[in-house]
Amino acid sequence: MLAVFDKSVAKSPEGLQSPQSNSVSALKDGFLAQHFSSVHPGSVTVNLGTSGLLAYSLHKQNPLLPRLFAVVDDIFCLFQGHLENVANLKQQYGLNKTATEVTIIIEAYRTLRDRGPYPAAQVVRDFQGKFAFILYDSSANTAFIAADADGNVPFAWGTDADGNLVLSDEAEIVTKSCGNSFAPFPKGFFFTTSGGLSSFEHPLNEVRPVPRVGSSGQVYGANFKVDAETKKESTGMPRVGSAANWSNNI
Repeated sequence: MLAVFDKSVAKSPEGLQSPQSNSVSALKDGFLAQHFSSVHPGSVTVNLGTSGLLAYSLHKQNPLLPRLFAVVDDIFCLFQGHLENVANLKQQYGLNKTATEVTIIIEAYRTLRDRGPYPAAQVVRDFQGKFAFILYDSSANTAFIAADADGNVPFAWGTDADGNLVLSDEAEIVTKSCGNSFAPFPKGFFFTTSGGLSSFEHPLNEVRPVPRVGSSGQVYGANFKVDAETKKESTGMPRVGSAANWSNNI
């Protein structure tokens, strides 16, 4: 799976922007989408206009960590992995028996967006299993991204030459446009457009970048760690519709 988001949708964390990145533009002339389709024949690319793109393929997928893609009410979601508590989540969100992991993620996001009773960190923490997902809400122009606490699903991100955020389950896809501005997506973290990067296990703590330096002294994109000594104010995702003027905090 692949996602490229303009910085207006998903502002790249400063630590992920390496000064020695050797990056190129992922979106110019469809560069990264074309590379993805050449590596994965039969892939599907969704053009998000000025907001970026999503791409999806079943080619060479791990049968134990399958990829899923769904669109519900202008909410697009790429999911890879497997949730162990699907039955409980279906009941919690009032979904029918045919619901899959990817539709559960969409419904959980929609519940958060539309005045949900739980903090975003708790919602992600309730997803038990091996997973990584990328969600884009075109009605609110927002992104919601997360990976499980053990990093069971390969998931990488980086910043391209234009400051776009690039995410994929394949490191090679990310480095193709981001160069050295590349890092594994941090385990047990989630990212939202309004709140940036947070740990869903320690949501009240600040996050700090730790530079990744190679054996030759080359600087790469940062790893991100929870700062146990520093607390932060709670943040959330913007709401839409009747809840738009209610609160920006979840």
